[in-house]
Amino acid sequence: MTRLDRYLRLSIAAVVAMTAYAHAAQAPQHIDMKQYTKVEDVVVPLPDEIFGALNRLGPVNWKEYVRSNRGSNFGERPRIALLLGSVIADGFIAVQAQDAPAVKEIGQRVMALSNGIGVKSSITPHAKAIIEAADKKRWANVRQELDRTQNSVQTAMNELHDEKLSQLVSLGGWLRGTEVLTAVVTKNFSSGGAELLHQPDLLDYFQRKLQDLQTTPEFKMQLLQEIQGALIEVKPLISVSNHKISPDSVKKINEITTRLDYAIVTKD
Repeated sequence: MTRLDRYLRLSIAAVVAMTAYAHAAQAPQHIDMKQYTKVEDVVVPLPDEIFGALNRLGPVNWKEYVRSNRGSNFGERPRIALLLGSVIADGFIAVQAQDAPAVKEIGQRVMALSNGIGVKSSITPHAKAIIEAADKKRWANVRQELDRTQNSVQTAMNELHDEKLSQLVSLGGWLRGTEVLTAVVTKNFSSGGAELLHQPDLLDYFQRKLQDLQTTPEFKMQLLQEIQGALIEVKPLISVSNHKISPDSVKKINEITTRLDYAIVTKD
């Protein structure tokens, strides 16, 4: 895994993955956007800043964000990759809600999806560990294995020279994470929480990658075109010069990402 992949994994998964630790973090007095790390021109929010911002949102009923729809069965590898990223993100939400049945179901789904893109052997040990830890309600262990799962997916696909699928796993996770973050912020708006959406460089990165994907026949799909168009819609909502993203913008981003995530998990 490249250095960029590692940092992207943090920034993309941060919206959801880091919520699992939000309750343990000490909220800073403010969010210093200037301290965000930049790796190869991609902005990476620092975990401490994310923890603090989420902490200030107040109590969150994570159970209402645990969904039962794990997605349809697809044959196209790009759709499987997007769905895998979304399901892994769901795993972090289910852990935060301490929903053992949902976590175990997600572990099984992760194995099935990994098989669809040829990385099951790398993922099976983590999925089994997720299921076992959830059964024993060892939530810290589940979070650790979920993080390792995404790491192993990225590494395995890069070794198979399937970097394009790896990028779609990241994109699927980012979309689902952004959907949940915007839902939480909309319910209890704070400018600090909204600031987490100010990631224009990351959005530019995804737009470039989606454009590159269109040169390969396997990736010429209507869904990817829809996502590319939606990111164009999101760009002006988060690219605000004063870093103040409005409640209406957060709500609009939630509507867009909810629509896209529904398209990812639903069979045409």
